[in-house]
Amino acid sequence: MFPLLLAVSFITFGLTYLTNENPAVAILHAQGAPNITPQLIDEINAQYGFNQPLLIQYWQWLVQAVQLDFGTSYITGDSVAGRIAPAFFNTLKLTVVASTAIIFTSITLGVVSAYTAGRLPDRMIRSLAFFLTALPSYWVASMFIIYFSVKLNLLPTSGLNGIESYILPVTVVTLSYAGIYFRNVRSSMVEQLNKDYVLYLKACGVKSSTVMWHVLRNALQVAVSIFCMSIPMIMAGMVVIEYIFAWPGLGQLSLKAILEQDFPVIQAYVLIVAVLFIVFNTLADVINAWLNPRLREVHK
Repeated sequence: MFPLLLAVSFITFGLTYLTNENPAVAILHAQGAPNITPQLIDEINAQYGFNQPLLIQYWQWLVQAVQLDFGTSYITGDSVAGRIAPAFFNTLKLTVVASTAIIFTSITLGVVSAYTAGRLPDRMIRSLAFFLTALPSYWVASMFIIYFSVKLNLLPTSGLNGIESYILPVTVVTLSYAGIYFRNVRSSMVEQLNKDYVLYLKACGVKSSTVMWHVLRNALQVAVSIFCMSIPMIMAGMVVIEYIFAWPGLGQLSLKAILEQDFPVIQAYVLIVAVLFIVFNTLADVINAWLNPRLREVHK
């Protein structure tokens, strides 16, 4: 894990140098300098350490990043960590609620669809999942705002103003992702239901609920990795949802930083998302080991 984190951090740091523009010039543009002179560029280079060798710059940035110090914003001059922290927790809250709804919905629909495979409920659920997955999330969000917020005046259109503010964005995210993960649950469930141990348990008179628990536990070994990896993926994909619903989260902050070329904020955002992917991938392995005793024996 450590070499991967190191590689990710180096790539993240290199974002500053991916543009053709000198970082010092980008900072001066961002600060609205009316006349960019070589003297101003030299001052910025000295202030931010751009005149030092690249590896030294990277090492200094890495040491600070490990301490959750991502420098200062090129635009406001404020601490990047101070801007990232509240936005991160706002996005995290929305992601946790949405992920819970996605997991519950996809498992429920996957189980029902697998147990009725080939019959009308299965066909209806699969058709609905395909239809909802094909709809663009920005279009669904816009339609929900027009109907539930503007026409019926039932729910807020934007902001974070209580529990009701979660309803529309969480529903949109759930509709966008549940159909994808439902298919994984269904295929794993169908595969498990056709295995010999299920027939053996039924022949021994084991209760249906017990059989279902064994089938679901084995089926989720495949789906759990996808579920875990979906959480940082959903968090990273919240940009559109947060923009439409004016949610004060990482998506909004990162989009603004990209438009303003505020590289310290962009670097912090990319690094956080990358670390989350690695952490949740490791978490998936831990959960799989808990669900499958044979994996625990392999790791011992």
